[in-house]
Amino acid sequence: MGLTKQYLRYVASAVFGVIGSQKANIAYVTLRGGEKGRYVAVAACEHVFIWDVRKGEKVLILQGQKHEVTFLCPSPDGVHIAVGYEDGAVRIFSLMNGENSVSFNGHKSAVTVIHYDGLGARLVTGSKDTDVIVWDIINECGLYRLRGHKDVITEALFLKDKNLLVTSSKDSFVKWWDLDTQHCFKTMVGHRSEVWGMVLLNQENRLLTGSADSELRAWDIDYLQEEKADGEPRVKKGKTLLDDDDDDDEDNEERILSCKKAGSILREARDRVVSLITDTKARVIACHGSDSVLELFTVLSEEEVQKKMTKKLKKAKKKAAKAQEGAGEEAAEPVVERKLKDEIIRLTNIKASGKIRWVDCLMCVGGELKIVLLLQNNTIETYSLKTSDKTPTANKTARLTLGGHRTAVRTLAFSSDNLAILSASGDTVKVWNRSTLQVIRTMACEYALCSLFVPGDRQIILGTKSGKLQIFELASGSLLETVDAHDGALWSLCLAPDQRGIVTGSADKTVKFWDFELVTDQGTGQKRLTLKHTRTLQLEEDVLCVKFSPDHRLLAVSLLDCTVKIFFTDTLKFFLSLYGHKLPVLCLDISHDNTLIATGSADRNVKIWGLDFGDCHRSMFAHDDSVMFLQFVPKTHLFFTAGKDKKIKQWDADKFEHIQTLEGHHREVWCLTISPNGDHIVSSSHDKSLRLWERTREPIILEEEREMEREAEFEESMAKGDVPVVPGETQGEAAPAGKKTADTVKAAERIMEALELYKEETRKMEEHKYACVNAGKEVETLSSNITPPVLYACCPSRYVLDVIKKVRSSELEVSLLVLPFSYVPELLKLLNSYIQQGLEVELVCRCLFFLLRIHFGQISSNQMLLSVIDELRDNTLSKVREIRDVMGFNSAALQFLQREIEKKEDVVFFAEATGQLEKKKKRRRKRERVVLTIA
Repeated sequence: MGLTKQYLRYVASAVFGVIGSQKANIAYVTLRGGEKGRYVAVAACEHVFIWDVRKGEKVLILQGQKHEVTFLCPSPDGVHIAVGYEDGAVRIFSLMNGENSVSFNGHKSAVTVIHYDGLGARLVTGSKDTDVIVWDIINECGLYRLRGHKDVITEALFLKDKNLLVTSSKDSFVKWWDLDTQHCFKTMVGHRSEVWGMVLLNQENRLLTGSADSELRAWDIDYLQEEKADGEPRVKKGKTLLDDDDDDDEDNEERILSCKKAGSILREARDRVVSLITDTKARVIACHGSDSVLELFTVLSEEEVQKKMTKKLKKAKKKAAKAQEGAGEEAAEPVVERKLKDEIIRLTNIKASGKIRWVDCLMCVGGELKIVLLLQNNTIETYSLKTSDKTPTANKTARLTLGGHRTAVRTLAFSSDNLAILSASGDTVKVWNRSTLQVIRTMACEYALCSLFVPGDRQIILGTKSGKLQIFELASGSLLETVDAHDGALWSLCLAPDQRGIVTGSADKTVKFWDFELVTDQGTGQKRLTLKHTRTLQLEEDVLCVKFSPDHRLLAVSLLDCTVKIFFTDTLKFFLSLYGHKLPVLCLDISHDNTLIATGSADRNVKIWGLDFGDCHRSMFAHDDSVMFLQFVPKTHLFFTAGKDKKIKQWDADKFEHIQTLEGHHREVWCLTISPNGDHIVSSSHDKSLRLWERTREPIILEEEREMEREAEFEESMAKGDVPVVPGETQGEAAPAGKKTADTVKAAERIMEALELYKEETRKMEEHKYACVNAGKEVETLSSNITPPVLYACCPSRYVLDVIKKVRSSELEVSLLVLPFSYVPELLKLLNSYIQQGLEVELVCRCLFFLLRIHFGQISSNQMLLSVIDELRDNTLSKVREIRDVMGFNSAALQFLQREIEKKEDVVFFAEATGQLEKKKKRRRKRERVVLTIA
């Protein structure tokens, strides 16, 4: 066997440079009983960052997998946070330790809204797939899926006192759902365009909706008061509905509640509502559009409204009295009508430093309102204002900007010692410490397109969109000099192999050569670095990329005419023309031994050429979109490419093989840089994130890599699968909450395998028993196939139960649904034995009831299963009663203990109070004695 080339795997190490992603909202959280309004949760691509806004530090990272976060919702108790993802998954994390405790998978596309109920026991999620799903957090399972909307769900809210749900969508409808019967009993059609947000006010007696216009529409909700006593009429405000009412169909919608438009509030912004939220007590409303102004409204309490109306009535009476004196006639009693603007008044407007993307607010002690804004330019701002003031003004309390760029990073560079990373965007250049990922320097610059570290790593040079070269000194963080280098965009610059100068290529059709020089600064008198222009190469087309060969003999120039021209460096004479790309070459690199040149183009192909004769060794289809960056790993013939298809790929230029794909970015990858030792890669993307990748010692086997890619494709296709259909159930408004995924299929396969092994082991045990009877003595036991054999050899049925227990609770129903019916009879017999033994009765009953529901027709028509079902009925009822009695006894005992502890605490409390009183008396007596002695 011949020697094979060994490739080492690169893995994701960290995500940095992103403060908050735009796709998901921002939310206040509380960590370990800490101060309210100090910590905020924001999405950072696939992760969730918890920021301490006071210190400007990242205190916790909730690790995601590979899909982008799309929504966040903290639990009412503040201990957990629910996170929705692009693929429709919902995960619940603990804020105490950052671990993922519960996972739900039911949506086919991105989750757009998540909300807890008042107790934090249920979760409602809405998605781009137009479905609404209600989840049971305690049992970790889906309750039901609600269908009816025709477009993306924008909001879903539980009502605290009633088992109702209200949802809004981009289909312009607001729907009310009765969760007892899982049906939509009312659809509000009063909106002309998409409903983007809504909130419940006035103890859930008013609904405020935000649409695509400048109006916030208010709706009064009248709930039907159902009497407990039978025969009594059900009373609604101003109405009585008897059971034998003739117009049942007309009043069917209004049997639970009725909605009537109460008016509207005009916003100052003219565009659509982007987000509309309230604080926890629904006293303050915050809303904004796609601009930089946040509008705040306050909801007055009933007492405040009455005071306001009384003042208005007094004014009206005075006015009427004056009018009566002037006219000499007796005027009618003035009437003041209560309007919406008397109940909801404008508080103030907050002007942010950029366009607002998301907002959250929190009411603190003393009427202080804390507001946090996530801006579109990767910034978090916090404001504070006193709502009790007559004219409240917002004060900016914090601004998080240091940890990221305002715009996407367009150029990256590594220092020669592999320790510092340079990143430059449209307005700033930052230098990062690679090991800690902390910002060392931040400097303002023009729109940067290319960059490099000057030898010695004390200065950096940027090439800008305006054609200038900017030289910065890292020690002081100051701009040393700006050189007007070109008349067009400076697309590329490259350090000369002798490290004495650089070459630049620009859209003005020139390539210029520059030498480093030290000149005396006139202001400080110290020497500083500058650039001296030495030569110019004039070309016929715009220059997109320039590169020196490592031996300084050749210069490769990529032009807008889709060719790459090779020139001799010393004489600038033409040597080779590499043509074959259909679109311009955007990036190129030359190998360390000067033998190969690789070019990446906007035509999505990468071509490998020989530098001896300019022959094309191989053309490879590299990416699904333009190839934006290409670089060889130092001292190898391996190279990396980055594309607009969000992927980074590694290639072998000798064998022309694709080695591995680095996936993680969620937008176009603009550039990457490889450290001089080849151990690290940093890449930047349009999602404003920078990613660090590390080379491991793990070798890559190409066949296994291709197999893993095929498996990933299969899992993605499974994730897009349809919602399972339960036999015999019509597909109406309500449907099962789960979704068939690769995990549920694998779980069903494990259950089938366990049942097969159980059958085989049972048969072997019977054969062994028969052999023992025939032989009249104990025969040697047959070996067991079950793993581990020692634990389950005596009782194979326990192995099946163990496999069922290991299935994730949220996936149990769908896994059983995938199970073929041929396995069900055996499983029912096993479930009967588990209930008889009292093993995991709750889990077994859940499986049993689900199997009976979905296979009812086949089970009831099977004569062989009648005796099993009859036994199950008796055993299940008796065991469930037994468990209920035990739980009732334990509950009563705990309540008794609670009362006993409370009594003891009362006694201790009063004893302490008595002791404190005695101490006070002693102190008073001492003071009196001192006074008497002085007197």
